[in-house]
Amino acid sequence: MTPGNGHICPVCGYDDLQEAPYDRDGNPSYEICRCCGYEFGYDDGSERVGFVEYRTKWVAGGATWFKETARPSDWNLQSQLERIGVRL
Repeated sequence: MTPGNGHICPVCGYDDLQEAPYDRDGNPSYEICRCCGYEFGYDDGSERVGFVEYRTKWVAGGATWFKETARPSDWNLQSQLERIGVRL
């Protein structure tokens, strides 16, 4: 798996977020993860969906990429989840 150069998504372990999901004061970036589709500040704010709940539904639904063109050719779900300490 080719490593990213960005911030890590705490939901799915994607490592190429353009911004940190939250700044030092806890303010969300409102960035949408190109892998799982979680929007920091919306999904956990307005929608009140936490990381574990969202991840569980995303994986159960087939772990489909939100932006398929961003998916690396050597992508491996388990390797990505291990970045955030999650094992299937």
